[in-house]
Order: sequence, then structure tokens, then C-alpha cells
Amino acid sequence: MTQTRQANGSADDLRDALEVLRRGGVILYPTDTVWGIGCDATCPEAVERIYSIKQRPDSKALITLVASEAMLERSVAEVPDVAWQLLDVAVDPLTVVYDRGCGVAPELLAPDGSIGIRLVRDCFAAELCRRLGRPLVSTSANIAGEPTPLSYPDIAPEILRAVDYVCLTGRTDAPAAKASAVIKLGCDGTVKILRK
Repeated sequence: MTQTRQANGSADDLRDALEVLRRGGVILYPTDTVWGIGCDATCPEAVERIYSIKQRPDSKALITLVASEAMLERSVAEVPDVAWQLLDVAVDPLTVVYDRGCGVAPELLAPDGSIGIRLVRDCFAAELCRRLGRPLVSTSANIAGEPTPLSYPDIAPEILRAVDYVCLTGRTDAPAAKASAVIKLGCDGTVKILRK
């Protein structure tokens, strides 16, 4: 059952969301792009539940958020040099698909072992990730195949009912312009744009 109790400010909201994440629950939260359905990325049962909520085939990998370069390095076998260069110059949110993910639930890896990760900074999602001390799953708050909601009021009631906690932070924010750009990096330095 979704928790709907009121919280006073983002400190209470962070505390309540963390409590749910630490016990293996699923939350709905604002990210640096669109609202996301999220969980502890190291908890296979929670990841499987997100696939169920979204009615999405588990062959389609989910994006993972990290809050620091150290957390990124713990989540992939190798970070190519070009990744650091791209992350340094990126103005907008950028999700990078790395060749070999590690340290997360196996369900987050694509069939080829790759993983999509976004390094988030200076937002509610980043603070949530930092305090949890582990990567967070972040997938758009919609049923697979339906339009991505760009703001909180656009989220379907069935999604709101399916999660364990809906964050209060960000509910009145302006709609996001779009989801993040996605690029795939090979360990050999090759770059492929998957979404602009």
C-alpha cells in the first residue's frame, strides 16, 4: 500500500523514501529529468517488481542512477577514459551505457551484460542515492509503451497505487523538457548515440 502521509519539507521526504528503499520497497520520485519509479539497484526482488509495475519485458534493461564517481566505478567493470571526458562536458543529463555492469542486481543488466548509468548531481535524486549509499533504479513512471509523463500530474493512477511511497518533493515543478540523452561506450572507446 502506498504511503501518503504528509511530510514537512524534503528532509522528512528523504527520510521516508530511504526507509522504504532500505526495506526493499519501490518509490516514485523526481529525478534530474522525468519522474522515476525507483528502488535499491542491488535488490533483485525490488527490481523485478518494477518490471512488473511497468509491464515491461525484463529483456529491456533499466537505467541506474549513481551519485558519485566512486559509485560509478563500483557499478561497472571499467569506465573508459572517454566516459570521464563526456561526463565533464555534458551540460544536460547524460545516461551512458557501459560494456560490463557489476555490483547491481543481475536483472538490471542487458542480455550482453551492459548497463545504463547516469551520474546525477545537485538534486533530490542525487541526495537520495548518496544517503542510501547504493545506486538507484530510475525508469520513467509509465506503463511500457505509453507516453513518458513529463510532470507529476501526468502520472497514471495505476502507477501511483502500485508503489510503496510517492515522494512529496517536486510535485509542483515545471514539466521536464525530455528524458536524458543516451550513449553507448565500448571499452575500446567507440561511441554510439542511442537517444538524443
